[in-house]
Amino acid sequence: MFLRKISGIFPAGFGLRLSQKFIFLLFLSGFITLCFGTLFLLPDTSKFKRIFLSSAHNQNVEKLHSYAGKKMSKKTVEDQKSIIHNSQHEKWKSKDKFNMDVPSLGVKANNNDRADKEEVFINKEHIIAQKDQLKSTFDFETFRKNLKYPPMGSEHEPKDIEMQEKRKKVKEMMMFAWNSYKQFAWGENELRPLTKDGHFGSLFGGLKGATIVDALDTLFTMGLKEEFDEAQKWIETSLDLNVNGEASLFEVNIRYIGGLLSAYFLSGKEVFRDKAIGLGNKLLPAFSTPTGIPRGIINLGNGLTWSWGWASAGSSILAEFGTLHLEFVQLSELSGNTIFTEKVNGIRKLLSKIEKPHGLYPNYFSPVSGNWVQHHVSLGGLGDSFYEYLIKSWLMSARQDNEAKNMYYNALEAIETHLIRKSPGGLTYIAEWRGGILDHKMGHLTCFAAGMFALGARDAPAQKRDHYMELAAEIANTCHESYARTDTKLGPEVFRFDFGAEATASRLSERYYLLRPEVAESYVYLWRLTHNPKYREWGWEIVQALEKYCRIESGFSGIRDVYSTSPNHDNVQQSFFMSETLKYLYLLFSEDDLLSLEDWVFNTEAHPLPITHLKSR
Repeated sequence: MFLRKISGIFPAGFGLRLSQKFIFLLFLSGFITLCFGTLFLLPDTSKFKRIFLSSAHNQNVEKLHSYAGKKMSKKTVEDQKSIIHNSQHEKWKSKDKFNMDVPSLGVKANNNDRADKEEVFINKEHIIAQKDQLKSTFDFETFRKNLKYPPMGSEHEPKDIEMQEKRKKVKEMMMFAWNSYKQFAWGENELRPLTKDGHFGSLFGGLKGATIVDALDTLFTMGLKEEFDEAQKWIETSLDLNVNGEASLFEVNIRYIGGLLSAYFLSGKEVFRDKAIGLGNKLLPAFSTPTGIPRGIINLGNGLTWSWGWASAGSSILAEFGTLHLEFVQLSELSGNTIFTEKVNGIRKLLSKIEKPHGLYPNYFSPVSGNWVQHHVSLGGLGDSFYEYLIKSWLMSARQDNEAKNMYYNALEAIETHLIRKSPGGLTYIAEWRGGILDHKMGHLTCFAAGMFALGARDAPAQKRDHYMELAAEIANTCHESYARTDTKLGPEVFRFDFGAEATASRLSERYYLLRPEVAESYVYLWRLTHNPKYREWGWEIVQALEKYCRIESGFSGIRDVYSTSPNHDNVQQSFFMSETLKYLYLLFSEDDLLSLEDWVFNTEAHPLPITHLKSR
């Protein structure tokens, strides 16, 4: 039928003159060219690919989507490279004069039930110029002179003899944890103390030494110079940033970049600054989405990015893309490259403008459509550190970042209205919100909020300041109760306030303790802002419980049931145990000028970062 509609062409036998044959062939070649051009110009959907592309190619597409729970092998990386046809890009890279530690190609993949999409971005903006083309005005010596207090404090020991002994005990715990890691897992990400070997972990995309990087500033703060020096040497010689694998944007930022930045600000060693900037460059392709909201996972070797498999409709997670601001602002300061600040400011501006249900920020956000995906709100996992970074951005900016301040206090009003409740037993808690229905539970992670409320009380409207301090104290008391009501005096991962439960875990799957720091963190802030001795007493209870139930022959381990005095250990000494838990306990028994809150803010991994006005320009 198709041929019959073309003038001058006869279906029977194709009896054509030479000129007609030439015209026909010319038309046919043009038509074929048009078809193949359409193949590459039309939207690159999976359905379209299934029609025109080979089955082998489709299998490669499926590999890109089925990332959850897998480690990215070299073969998978090559498959992904074939998907995006980047041979010309590779030629371009070989001729480029810029720093090739920075991936210039990023893939955005979204696993959606309605449509599977793969979009390729050539991220020229992510190509970072050579060092001599970027000039930072930061001067370390001037910065140190402008600190109100020396980082180590003016007093080497607490004035109180009892506090001296308690601080020494925490320092001994740190030495034990460090030496155990050094003996059995040196260079690996974390120690497995039961089996006396290393735990690689699946969050860091091939990066190693997470414990070393995470522990740097704790070693420095405790005056463990020899240990700090050996950690620095390992970073100089063995921390390889040129790796392939699935990395959590969030975890790499808060642990590695945060740890390296704080080590630099404390010691002035250029290796930490250089490594932090190099790693920051490798995270930039994650922002190549239609909205500028980064995806949660990135391959540090080739810049491929995608969302977590469990995240609804390919969402990005509030607590992940909202917990970059502190570190990225510091990266711009130290590198002279404004792109880091521009990226996180873009996130901030989008979230400040978007409509929020009842003033609340849901946990799931589509980096493609720019809409909330689910109306699930939590100050625990998935949401927590987003709010923390709002108030801390305000503080780190020397109280100049008014956008962060306004977003924080507006969110706090909505949180108090919709999430904060009081139990029949008089305990104040922060519930979770699912489309207007409250889930009356609170996670251990949520206990950071007591410290956050206290930290933000000073700059609240005058009529709210005392109220927020009272609220902070009430939340801290509830979290203490979650510890006090267990047999081990360590708090469960989740505790509930329903069906007669009061700050207790009612499900077996919620009874574990992972050496988490959030309760000790809140005690530090409340101690420094109120000097109520109960917070030091409560902190000492944690020290004693850790010693009794989590310390084993070859390190510290989490436990699976805080209600059993015969603990079943989980065989992981988390890197944040040294970075956060032990650091916060050490600060709790120290004088207030050790890493003073007037000079420093702590990122969500307890890495101290300086207040902006203290840095030389």
